[in-house]
Amino acid sequence: MAEPKLRQRIGTLPGWAKLAALAVLIALAVLLSKWLVLILLVVLGLWPIVLLAIMAVLVPGWIPRLSSGFRWALSAVGLALLAGLVYAALKTGVGMWPIFLLAVAGILFLVLTKLRGMLVPFLAVITALIIGALVIIFTDQAVYQALGAGKIGEALKVALANVGQAYGALYVGALGDPLKILNGLGGWFGGAEFKTLVTTVRGPSDSLVQSIPYIFAGLAVALGFRAGLFNIGAEGQVGVGWLASVLVGFSFPNLPAIALLPLAIVAGAVAAGLWAAIAGFLKARTGAHEVITTIMLNYVSYRLMAWLLCGPLEHTQGTCRTQDIVEGAFLPRFLQHPVTLHWGFFLALLAALVVGWYLFRTTWGFELRAVGANPSAARYGGMKVGRTFIVTMFLSGCLAGLAGVSQGLGITHNIALGFQSGYGFDSIALALLGKSHPAGVVAASILFGVLRAGASRMQSIAGVPTEIVQIVQAMVIIFIAAPAIIQTLYRLRQGKTEEAAVVLTRGWGA
Repeated sequence: MAEPKLRQRIGTLPGWAKLAALAVLIALAVLLSKWLVLILLVVLGLWPIVLLAIMAVLVPGWIPRLSSGFRWALSAVGLALLAGLVYAALKTGVGMWPIFLLAVAGILFLVLTKLRGMLVPFLAVITALIIGALVIIFTDQAVYQALGAGKIGEALKVALANVGQAYGALYVGALGDPLKILNGLGGWFGGAEFKTLVTTVRGPSDSLVQSIPYIFAGLAVALGFRAGLFNIGAEGQVGVGWLASVLVGFSFPNLPAIALLPLAIVAGAVAAGLWAAIAGFLKARTGAHEVITTIMLNYVSYRLMAWLLCGPLEHTQGTCRTQDIVEGAFLPRFLQHPVTLHWGFFLALLAALVVGWYLFRTTWGFELRAVGANPSAARYGGMKVGRTFIVTMFLSGCLAGLAGVSQGLGITHNIALGFQSGYGFDSIALALLGKSHPAGVVAASILFGVLRAGASRMQSIAGVPTEIVQIVQAMVIIFIAAPAIIQTLYRLRQGKTEEAAVVLTRGWGA
C-alpha cells in the first residue's frame, strides 16, 4: 500500500518540483558516480555471493505457514552459513567454484519457483554452454590420443580438465575472481592502495565496456523491427557515426569540453541517422526494400571511409587512421586504469529507457508499432506510413551511430581502417534475442559483452579459440528463436499464453 500512496503523492507535485527533484538526483548521481560504479562492478564480480545472500533472505518468505519470526531466523541462519562459506574459501583457497555452483543451484531454484518466464532463456544459455563444452572436448588432440590408447578414464579426465580451464578462464576474464575481489576489499579497508581494489574489478568493467556498442546497435535494429523494417545496415551506420564524432573531436580543439563532447556525440548520431534515412526515403517513395538498400549502403560506407582514412584524413602516412581527438572530447572514465568503463554505458542505458518510453508511452511510438503490425490498416486509419518509415530509419541510424560514438570517444579516440568489429551484424541477433524490447536487448547485450570480454582470456590462458564463444552465441540465438527445441529437450509444458510475435520485415515492395 505504501508504494501506490507514494506514487500518488509524487503525481500531485507541481511540474517544477518534479524537475527540481530530478535535477538533484542527477547531480547526486554525477557526484557519487565513481563510488556507484565501483559498487556496481564489485556486485557484478561477487554476483554468486550477492545472489546467495538475496536467496537466503527471500527463500524463507516463500515457505508457506511459517511465522514471520521463524522466517527471519531461517534467513539469519542462511546468511551465517554463507558467511562461513566465504570465510572458508578465503582461508583455504578452495577457489570460486563452490560458491559458483551454489549460485547456479540458487538460480535454478529462483527460476523454477518464481521466474518461470526466464526458464527457457536460462536453459538456452546452459544448453549452449554444454554444446560449447562438447566442441572443446571433441576438438582436443590429447583426448583422441588417450582414447586411441584405450585410456577412457584418462581421456575423460583430460576432457573435463580442459573444459574447466576454458570456462574458468572465460568466467574470470569476464567477471573477475570473487576471491580476489574479496581480498581486494579487505586490503582496501585495511589501508592498502585503492588501485589494488580497482585492479580486481577489471573483468566486470571489460564486460560492460564490450556491451555498450551492443546495446546501442541492438536498440537500433529492434526499433526497426517494431516498425516492420529490417535495418541490416547498422554496421555501416556504426562506422559513419564513429567517423563523424572523431572528426568533430579533433576539428575544434579550442572548444571547451562542456560544448565539444555533446557536439561530437550529436554529430555522430545525426550523421548516422541521415545515412540510414536514405534507405527509409527510398522505401517510402519507391518501395525499395530496406534489406537491399541498407546492405548496399554498408558497402558504400566501407569504400567511402577507406578512401577518407587512407587519403584526406590520414594523419600519418601508411597508417590509414585519423589523428587522435582532443582530451575535451573524451567520454570520461569513472575509475583509473585498468578499468576502462566510461559514461557511454550510462548513455546506453538512458537510450534504452528513452526507446522504451518512445515505443510504449507516446503517440509516435504507437503509430510506429501500428505500422509495423499492419501498414495497410495504419494507412486506412490516417497514419502516414511513409513518414513513419523515414523517421524510424533515422532514429534507428542515430542509435547505431551512437555505438560508433561510444567506441571513438570512449575507447580508441580515433578511427582506423578495418574498424568494423561486427557490432552491426551481431545487433540483429541481439534484437531477436531480446524480442525487440529495450529491456531484453540490454540483457542480451550484457550477455554478449560478458562472452566477448572473457573470450580473449580463454584463448590466452586455456588455448581455446575465441570461435567457441561465437558457437555459444549462435546456439543461444537458435534456442531462443526456436523455444520448442528447449521445451522438447527438457520436457517443459508450453505456456498457456504466448507473447505476440514482433513483425521483423515486410515482403518485397510492401
